[in-house]
Amino acid sequence: MAGMNLLDMIMSAQNGGAIEQAGAQAGLNPQQAQSAVMALLPAISSALKNNTRSPQGLGGLLSALQGGNHEQYIENPQMLGRPETVQDGNAILGHLFGSKDVSRAVASHASQKSGIGADLLKKMLPLVATMAMGSLSKQTRGGTMKGALAGLAMQHLMGGGQAPQQGGGLGSILGALTGAPKRQQRRAVQTHQQGMGILGNLLDADGDGSSMDDILAMAMKGLSR
Repeated sequence: MAGMNLLDMIMSAQNGGAIEQAGAQAGLNPQQAQSAVMALLPAISSALKNNTRSPQGLGGLLSALQGGNHEQYIENPQMLGRPETVQDGNAILGHLFGSKDVSRAVASHASQKSGIGADLLKKMLPLVATMAMGSLSKQTRGGTMKGALAGLAMQHLMGGGQAPQQGGGLGSILGALTGAPKRQQRRAVQTHQQGMGILGNLLDADGDGSSMDDILAMAMKGLSR
């Protein structure tokens, strides 16, 4: 699966069986299900990218990929028909989008792009979210990538992905004298860059670097008014 992006991974999961199963839950035929995924996935990919721009966000995603069981949604498509899968997908969307209003805006835009009703796409959205996490989890838990991401996750746990805490006392004085805060900052930047380098291509939903940042930005701006 080397060189595959997020869309490729979902499309090929179980020879298309994952998408077909997800579409069936929303009342879509296989062709419509593929169109729905292609229309919805860029928003999820974009939100994942936005979340990983901070060391804390990247650390959270690494921990979820390493410690969760998301790959079950790809390896066992029947899971996509269970109510708990929809709940998990909505939890993922809540973390990524922050509001149901953003999810509705994403579904509305995807409806215009695909010609599929927004109500049906709203049913598909949490399932696409679980398939996205499942695909990332499966890809990053195997081979050399597994070791690289496990190492990065450990660095985050050890403080490599966080800026040094400001405080008083002898410890902070000694740290300043020895240059420890600067070294920790450099290590945090390096850890973040490594993680983004590994995940960057995977999170490119369509392979050309484009995303739905503008759609998400407009939706979030509308909520803040």
